[in-house]
Amino acid sequence: MSDTTTRKGVLAPTSDRLVGFVGLLREHGIHAGPSETVDAAAAIVALGADDHRVLRSGLAACLLRRNGQRKVFDQLFDLYFLDGTRPTSSEDDPESLRERLIATLIQGTDTAQLAREALNTFGAYGGAGETAGRVTTASGAGWSSYMTMKSLRPEEISEQIAQTIGGTGQFDAAVHTIEARRRVEQFRSAVQSEARLRSAQLRGTDYIARRGVEPGGDSTDFLGAREQDLAEMRRLVHPLARKLASRLAVRRKKAVRGQIDLRRTLRRSMATGGVPIDPVLRTRRHGRPDLVVLADVSGSVTGFAEFTLQLVQALQDQFSRVRSFGFVDVCAEITHYFTPGEPPPPGFAQNIVRDAGVVRFGSSNYGEALRGFTDHYLDALGPRTCVLILGDARTNRTDPNLAALQTITERAKAVYWLNPEPARSWSTGDSAAEAYTEIVTMHECRNVRQLAEVIGRLLPA
Repeated sequence: MSDTTTRKGVLAPTSDRLVGFVGLLREHGIHAGPSETVDAAAAIVALGADDHRVLRSGLAACLLRRNGQRKVFDQLFDLYFLDGTRPTSSEDDPESLRERLIATLIQGTDTAQLAREALNTFGAYGGAGETAGRVTTASGAGWSSYMTMKSLRPEEISEQIAQTIGGTGQFDAAVHTIEARRRVEQFRSAVQSEARLRSAQLRGTDYIARRGVEPGGDSTDFLGAREQDLAEMRRLVHPLARKLASRLAVRRKKAVRGQIDLRRTLRRSMATGGVPIDPVLRTRRHGRPDLVVLADVSGSVTGFAEFTLQLVQALQDQFSRVRSFGFVDVCAEITHYFTPGEPPPPGFAQNIVRDAGVVRFGSSNYGEALRGFTDHYLDALGPRTCVLILGDARTNRTDPNLAALQTITERAKAVYWLNPEPARSWSTGDSAAEAYTEIVTMHECRNVRQLAEVIGRLLPA
């Protein structure tokens, strides 16, 4: 088939287009191999290109293998398989368009056409779409979903929708508020998709696919994550914890078998003419290791600390004991804030900062926090204890207290530092990361994917 457009705006998916699409998925961390690509080609033949939603779901079933990838997949699919619309002039004034949008969202009907009209009215910048039906190719021109939604005032729209469809009871009002926000977010996604397609018309599909696609939940930087990004990350915790738990269990099972028992091996070899065909191994009997987490819960790294603590709590069955400590400029134990088997509520780090006594002056002070831990909690460390330190190592130019960190490393079996900042920033500003790396091994953990890899590799069996 040639790259023509079907009646519903779906570009005919040729083999070249599919191969290019799969290659771009790999660039974004979605590892689809040859067998998945062959399955996707078979799905295209079976499903056809008449309905892009069916085709998208079919290709996703063939090409995706883990949670957190669907967001990136949908954006790339739209760029490669949907034909964007040309900008047209809107006959309605902005307020009239806004009223039509509210009425449509209340009814719960499709908002794709309104998304295109809203982008025409509010989203053009740099001369894009100045003339109806003609696309401007100026380098500074483009389409902005942010400008569109800001002009529509989505918070006010959500309130109006909730009041219209809401009931009289408090529970009903809360339910309808959630539903109203869901509908507005759905419309926002439609605007973003349309803006992305039009930007691809201006700058090329490959350019936008590599620079204009929002990362998935497992690739979003902790330090730049928005609230909706953190919510998506939390949904990844338990599937990720199950995978890591099974990996640790396999590693522990293998570690139980120790060195060769020479006497028993020679005795068994008598049955094979003295040839040690079947060596006998000594069995090492030991319990599960202990884990201590020391986390910076200050505002700058709250999202990273929350997610990592939640992941560690989900993994606590893999350890004989887990103790957690939090700090801003004072160190305090926060283990009792977590209930075994229950995920902590969103925003629990704020409760810890408010109630756990981890703040004295309000700014991060790693030196004082490490001193507090060594003065009061050294009994938590032992020869089978692994310590995870979570934080960006930014001391606000105070004493990093390297001696206290050295004391911790001497008492514990292993100490690892997980830093949510990129490694290139460890030597900038008030960061003491390079000084700490002379004592402990520091690992870059900017997103969920890196965090899973590091924890799966480092935690002891």
